Amino acid sequence: MGPRSHRIASIRAGLAIAAAVAALGLPLAANPYVTDVATLVLVYVMLGLGLNIVVGYAGLLDLGYAAFFAIGAYSSAILMVHHHMSYWLTIPIAACLTTASGAVIGAPTLRMRSDYLAIVTLGFGEIVRITATNLSFSGGPDGVWGIPRPSIGPLVLGSSASLYYLGLAFAAVILILSHNVARSRLGRAWRAVREDEIAARAAGINTVSTKLKAYMLGALLGGTAGSFFAVKLTAIDPTSFTFVQSVNILMVVILGGMGSLPGVVLGAIVIVGLPEALRAFQTVRMLAFGIGLILLMLLRPQGLWPSRIGTLGRVRAARSPGTRSQPTGQAATS
Repeated sequence: MGPRSHRIASIRAGLAIAAAVAALGLPLAANPYVTDVATLVLVYVMLGLGLNIVVGYAGLLDLGYAAFFAIGAYSSAILMVHHHMSYWLTIPIAACLTTASGAVIGAPTLRMRSDYLAIVTLGFGEIVRITATNLSFSGGPDGVWGIPRPSIGPLVLGSSASLYYLGLAFAAVILILSHNVARSRLGRAWRAVREDEIAARAAGINTVSTKLKAYMLGALLGGTAGSFFAVKLTAIDPTSFTFVQSVNILMVVILGGMGSLPGVVLGAIVIVGLPEALRAFQTVRMLAFGIGLILLMLLRPQGLWPSRIGTLGRVRAARSPGTRSQPTGQAATS
């Protein structure tokens, strides 16, 4: 490792330490409103990390990711309100249900590609939302109310700061899991499928099984975020899990940089924080937000913090003789 590599590693370590210190100290320096916004950012970080596995690593375009978010939230909410279960016991149940739903919808559809897969996932998201609206045990259009706060023994995690730290712990675990999986053999198989599915199949990779594992793991992480979202709000209804929600989560991944873990964090901060920063300009807030997103995508089409692994792979492929570089949009739709 040369001096330049050491310098880059030192800068990254310094940035990571500074970010960790800032995240841990935020509730101590900010008011409850800022802490609540930061907690919502953490929810989107969890959702973005889950969808990043599907879109960023495996290259599968998912337009219905809010379905897994909804299944996780409703699972914990119903078990806590109607069956009086502890929040900590509902998390593995919600994770299992979302993983199973990912397998059920993914197994017959992941052989599809591009727009066809996107349409199927969009339909799945709408099916889950409409089902939650029409079923009586899910509260119908009114949703589930009176969800209790999580507790550790006699200590109830009801304050803004305690919920923030709980969300930070979940986000940190998911971030570490995503980092380790991305550098595992499975993560390399995902990137191979993303870059060229035919070549990956020729190399002996079971592409359908590999994509299904990405879809199931992404569903599991989305369900975990939904469980936390339910106890944070103490009330959920179908309007929180619309197609627009799926698009917002997808924007977190694309804006931050597909396949990039720091990019997902930055994307979540922009998607959640920018509208709140523009709240003073109520009449033109969403217009300014849209213009800001367009400018960011024009100035940084590869994302705010693009994936170094994906970038190096494309550069090496382009420099190798006798190979052709893959179109930019193919990775997201293959």
